[in-house]
Amino acid sequence: MPRPTQSVSPPFPRHLAVIILLCMGCAFAGNHVAARVAFDDGAGVLLAILMRSGGTLLVLAILVLWQRQSLRLPAGAWRWQLLLGLLITAQSLCLYSAVARVPVALALLVANVFPILLALLTWALGGPRPTARTAMLMGLILVGLVFVLDVPGRLSTAANVGPQWLLGVGLAFCAASVFACALWITDHKLPQVRGSVRSLLTIFIVFSSVNLAGLADALPGGLNLPATSTGWLALATLVVLYGTGFIVLFISVPRLDMPRNAPVMNIEPLATLLMGWIVLDQMLSAGQILGGTIVVTGIVLLTYRKSAIKADAKAVV
Repeated sequence: MPRPTQSVSPPFPRHLAVIILLCMGCAFAGNHVAARVAFDDGAGVLLAILMRSGGTLLVLAILVLWQRQSLRLPAGAWRWQLLLGLLITAQSLCLYSAVARVPVALALLVANVFPILLALLTWALGGPRPTARTAMLMGLILVGLVFVLDVPGRLSTAANVGPQWLLGVGLAFCAASVFACALWITDHKLPQVRGSVRSLLTIFIVFSSVNLAGLADALPGGLNLPATSTGWLALATLVVLYGTGFIVLFISVPRLDMPRNAPVMNIEPLATLLMGWIVLDQMLSAGQILGGTIVVTGIVLLTYRKSAIKADAKAVV
């Protein structure tokens, strides 16, 4: 088979690019809602990640082989690629574990604070100091999180928060932390690696790591099968939604004008809120919805100038 001719395609019209990104944000949101349905039916977290990464790996491998891309990495890049894959594995485990314990929208809103952590990490490792505008937006996002987590309501009552709620929020924050580290590595240690190759290797490491964790029984019950056909349908749905979102972004990123349009992807937490209400009957309070709106607004403004990095990350995980 002859090697496909490399050509630069013109960007999509902006309205089409925005529609594609909105659909992809909703697809990623639906993936998390479907995961919660599967978990409620007894499916294990490792099983969900295994199916999701396995399906995506198969399609991505076919695309990379069809394009005849070399998997050879520059000298010294392999250790960073391995670390990137392990971090994305941890992020997937933490986020799905959080989704299994707390309302899906709450988990996604907490996990989406990674731009704050990335800015602080970059500064701590010798990068530029956050500007006054960045610091102000970070503060705005944190104020929104106070309402998302319903801190005023929980402080004003003697109700027990519960270990599952605390663990779920903690896992979502851990997902944000490791994802910020993964983005830093992508931007500072692997910029010379072609995005398609980096994506393929990352997904392969995730798939392999989850397989090893399952064989070692590192997460008891992680490979449990769903109890009914509802759980299996939910697993199939999350594979289709995540795989579709991933592959469409993988193929379309060069034509989506990501530096300008990527903030549209922040529709994901809000779409999750709506889907969680419709599918799972999970409804946040008015104060939490207000807080979620503040968080998403702050993240859009914070990531607007760095949206190309964030978009590339979406095509990695």
